[in-house]
Amino acid sequence: MLKLNFNEEGLIPVIAQDYRTGEVRMLAWANEEAVRKTLETGYAHYYSRSRKELWKKGESSGELQRVLEIRVDCDEDALIYIVEQEKNRACHTGERNCFFRNIQGERIEKPLPFEALPRLQEIIQRRLEEKPEGSYTVKLASEGLDKVIQKFGEEAVETLIALKNREKGEILYETADMLYMLSLALTLNDIDVKEVMEELIKRMK
Repeated sequence: MLKLNFNEEGLIPVIAQDYRTGEVRMLAWANEEAVRKTLETGYAHYYSRSRKELWKKGESSGELQRVLEIRVDCDEDALIYIVEQEKNRACHTGERNCFFRNIQGERIEKPLPFEALPRLQEIIQRRLEEKPEGSYTVKLASEGLDKVIQKFGEEAVETLIALKNREKGEILYETADMLYMLSLALTLNDIDVKEVMEELIKRMK
C-alpha cells in the first residue's frame, strides 16, 4: 500500500463513487485500519468520528458497498472507493446518494450526462417490475422482444436519416429515441448497459 498522508487525527477522506453510474455516492473518513479492512474484505470500511470506531458500510442496513478498486489522489491525502452499491441506497436518509440537494437546499432529480444510460436502464427495469398503468415501456415489452427489436430498427433508420440531413436537433432527438429502444432491448436480454461499456473499455488502446 502507498504511504498515505493521514491528517493529524489519523484520518483520510474517502469518496465512494459508483462503478456502474459514475455518481458520487457519499463522503466519509477512514483510518489506516479501515483502509486495510477494506482491502482485506473487499467491502467498504470507514471510521466514525462521532462514535470514534470503525464501521462497515451497510452492516446493519444491508446497504453494503463492494469495493472494486481504490484510487489515490496525487498528494496521497484522499481516496476514492470505486463501489457497487448493493441495494442502490447509499445515504442513511434512504436516498441513492448523499448529494441529493443543491446549495439552495432544493432536491436534485436530474442525473448528470454520464449517468444517463445506466439510470435509464434502472427506470426501465423498475417499470417492467412494477408495471404501472399507461407505461409505454410496459406496453412495448408486452408485445415481445421481436416488436422491440423492430422498433429499435425503425429508430436506427430514422437516426441515420437525421445524420444524413445534418440537422443537429433532429440528430439529438432521433439518437435519444434509438438509445431508449436499445436500452429496452438490452434489458429484455438481461444485459446491463455496464457490460456494453466494459466491452468498449476492452477495445481502448
